[in-house]
Amino acid sequence: MFKIISESSIRIKTALVLFFVFILVSYFDTLFLVWLFLGFFMIVGVSESRKLFGLEHNYLIFQYSAIIWIAAYFYPNPMELVFVSLIAIASIIAYRKKTNPKIILPILYPLVSFLFLLSLYIEFGIQVLWWLLFVVASADTGAYFVGKSIGKTKFCETSPKKTVEGVIGGVLLAGILGPLFALSGISYGSALVISLVVAVSSIFGDLFESYLKREAGVKDSGSLLPGHGGVLDRTDGFLFGAVIMLVLLRIVV
Repeated sequence: MFKIISESSIRIKTALVLFFVFILVSYFDTLFLVWLFLGFFMIVGVSESRKLFGLEHNYLIFQYSAIIWIAAYFYPNPMELVFVSLIAIASIIAYRKKTNPKIILPILYPLVSFLFLLSLYIEFGIQVLWWLLFVVASADTGAYFVGKSIGKTKFCETSPKKTVEGVIGGVLLAGILGPLFALSGISYGSALVISLVVAVSSIFGDLFESYLKREAGVKDSGSLLPGHGGVLDRTDGFLFGAVIMLVLLRIVV
């Protein structure tokens, strides 16, 4: 176990820096700062997605993403902008025959999920982002260390290093820690179910990212975060988990 921790030292240090930055954002807890914080990761994630989708030389994506994100700051329900953006881009594709239809893909992933993250904050406050953070981080950490130490059964072909034992360990750890950071007023049972479902969705978010990288023939989505790779390598679980958590919270609350 100590050998695994030693080998993961760079990964842990990067995670601690990101954690400290998020603490600062949470301390000030303003819409502008959260919007700016998420926006930074969004624009880097969109840049990385261009490589994954074979759109390296298409810079219009940045313009579309920036316009949508700026509108999200002023519009009370950012999630609805997903549909507006899809209609707008589909219209552009139809009007300009030379526009690559794959340009819509970075809007679906990762921009849509970042809009869900922003909606989570607007509707439920900073505490819900902490809850999401601990659920996804627990699932990721548990899966990593359990998989490294006792994992033997391959989970699926998409990600050969991911094991069934690791996935189970990650979900169980998220089920233990997640409810401790749940929103006040939510029953333990509801918090447990939400934590478990979000943990499972975050694992498939990681799996989807692995699939995209395998299809693109790259090891990492980027190199911004030492020990982790790119922004999408670090946020893939959050991008799936945020969508599921918002849907479930709207049912429960």
